[in-house]
Amino acid sequence: MDPYRNPFAPGAGSRPPELAGRTAILEAGKISCGRAVQGRSARSIMLLGLRGTGKTVLLNEIGRQAEQQGLLVSKVESPEGESLARLIYPEMRKVMRSLSGIEAAKQITTRGLKGLQNFASIFKIEIAGVEVGVEPELGLADTGDLQYDLPDLFTLIGKAAKAAERGWLLLIDEVQYLSEADLSALIVALHRMSQEGLPVLLVGAGLPQVARLAGEAKSYAERLFQYPAVGALDPASARQAIEKPIVDEDATITAEALKVIIERTRGYPFFLQEWASVIWNNAEGPEINFEDADRSYPETLASLDEGFFKVRIDRLTKAEVQFVKAMAQLGDGPYAMADIAKKMNRTQKSLGPSRANIISKGMIYSTDHGYLDFTVPLFAEFMQRQG
Repeated sequence: MDPYRNPFAPGAGSRPPELAGRTAILEAGKISCGRAVQGRSARSIMLLGLRGTGKTVLLNEIGRQAEQQGLLVSKVESPEGESLARLIYPEMRKVMRSLSGIEAAKQITTRGLKGLQNFASIFKIEIAGVEVGVEPELGLADTGDLQYDLPDLFTLIGKAAKAAERGWLLLIDEVQYLSEADLSALIVALHRMSQEGLPVLLVGAGLPQVARLAGEAKSYAERLFQYPAVGALDPASARQAIEKPIVDEDATITAEALKVIIERTRGYPFFLQEWASVIWNNAEGPEINFEDADRSYPETLASLDEGFFKVRIDRLTKAEVQFVKAMAQLGDGPYAMADIAKKMNRTQKSLGPSRANIISKGMIYSTDHGYLDFTVPLFAEFMQRQG
């Protein structure tokens, strides 16, 4: 069929044509943002899920909704090794400057910009431009300890946003890459926002271990956030995600084709989009049948293997590859560390460094004490295909 009319979007973070099965999560985000702007108690949200489940798409969609509700929205992605201070300073400055144009918030934002000057200086952050008429204020956000300075700045942003009858939503992707100290400081700042009823919220997205990391950073984190799981789509939602875009383009797909797509992808959104996109390009149409789907499957696997999967295995050392290879040879996870060690003829203690490194690279995570699993769906099958 016409590739120019292909409705599917298998890119990283690309919004699918039909955002099926995520209504509850989007509604929770909308309600939290709406309550915050109205000065009511609202909880921040941490989206948890494996790779390719659509967390980034939801993050962007919640941000879009928030803008429609009158909130200022900032989005950052946490790369490995980057400090939170450097990551969000430009966004705090942008929000503060935006609020400074509103008469009711001018006095607060003037003080906030002074605090940002101190913050940039103490954390050695380069400032692209010079704040005209802004002098640093002694004792404001200048301790050099993020756990003290960040709440002060969030408070000033929150008070300015409240005075302007606005709100601020901070979106952070890949939360698992934040250091323990940075995650702790972020939680402390959000806790103060909650206590003071200020319209500042976080919606974060990360791998499943983020809930545990947040709890370890601050025990009250479990009450501060909602933790919706972003997983595979149920069969009805997966069917809707594939069938509706096809019908919207004046084509059809048979029940047999839908069934095989849902079964082999196990309902994971990225895989659904990838396979459906390949099928569309290969099918003569206007009806997509089982033969079209089956014939396109090897091409889909090759595309996933060379892109989605390979980019992750390429980050591992030879020793780490042997570790994940042993996991895959055990079948489907979760995997007991004792079984992995036995498979490799090693002691669990000797595998500790490899385990820690692979977790830090976001390839595996701890599902329970002594158990691991892949953060990438169907990764064991990929490893098995590689022999």
